[in-house]
Amino acid sequence: MGTRIGQPRMVTISGGSGGRNGGIHCCCCTCCTCIHLQFLRTPAGVCKLAEVILGGVCQSMLLNYGLSYSRDIGSSYDSFLTTASSCFMTTGILLACYLISENSFRLVRSSLFEVMFNAVASFLYFSAASYLGYVVNVFLWPKYIITPYYQVYPAMTATYIFGYILGAVHAYDAYINYHHIRGHH
Repeated sequence: MGTRIGQPRMVTISGGSGGRNGGIHCCCCTCCTCIHLQFLRTPAGVCKLAEVILGGVCQSMLLNYGLSYSRDIGSSYDSFLTTASSCFMTTGILLACYLISENSFRLVRSSLFEVMFNAVASFLYFSAASYLGYVVNVFLWPKYIITPYYQVYPAMTATYIFGYILGAVHAYDAYINYHHIRGHH
């Protein structure tokens, strides 16, 4: 029997998430289909991006302004730097994984890891920010009043304020992930 000739078929070549969300869309094609940019449009994506940016800012301010005054600030500096470094690194790795793999996003977000990590990060940021805020206002404020161009006080003040914001963002991220898990089980 002969070959049947039928209607033409449309062939779509895609990667990542079946062409739905993956890649960078140009005028006539999609490239880098392994990238999951749609993640950044979700509440979880906005939280992760904010956590990485603010965590990087905090770490940078601690190292650029606080390192020379770490003796004056004491263990509050070490506490905040440890919190910022560990949370920044973990969040950065999670963000990179989520951007590269939609499957990683689905698997990790549906596990308990995200809830626990964000809850612990929130607690650590609130604790470290409170401790740093106390020390900055007790020990650096008097020096700021009498020393011209004393930049460490405003920088460390901004750092502990960003720490409170990061604590709130991590708490919100834990909250939305907890509800995400509850909705699937």
